[in-house]
Amino acid sequence: MKHEKISPEPHGGNKQADLSRLDDLQYSVTQEKATERPFTGRLLHNKAKGTYECIVCGSHLFESETKYDSGSGWPSFWLPLAEDRIRIQADHSQGMLRSEVGCAECGAHLGHVFEDGPMPSGRRYCINSAALNFAESEENQTPSSNPRKP
Repeated sequence: MKHEKISPEPHGGNKQADLSRLDDLQYSVTQEKATERPFTGRLLHNKAKGTYECIVCGSHLFESETKYDSGSGWPSFWLPLAEDRIRIQADHSQGMLRSEVGCAECGAHLGHVFEDGPMPSGRRYCINSAALNFAESEENQTPSSNPRKP
């Protein structure tokens, strides 16, 4: 299903984005605050070095060095790339109080943060794979099979 462009961003962000390129799950998670099923996300078991980016606007959000296996079923990080890359707001849905994590640039819903993570932050940023792209660092990439000729 194609989704129409939305401008300005629906959750208070300031960057315009083309939402038509998102698949249904990506749209539902980032724009309607849905949650992907646990243990199904494509980035849950990713161990490569690189940067996790917002699927909507491309903002760099988390580094692979802060990703860890929390056992929760979603990619988990103990620290964002920079505090100003994300926004935290109260989420009163589902009959409980949680802290929602969103992209500061475009307002996309990413997941939630909990105070049960490892040190040094003590936080667990529990993020939907559907809200992220992964950009592998150059040190992980293999050289082209067709090297340039002089």
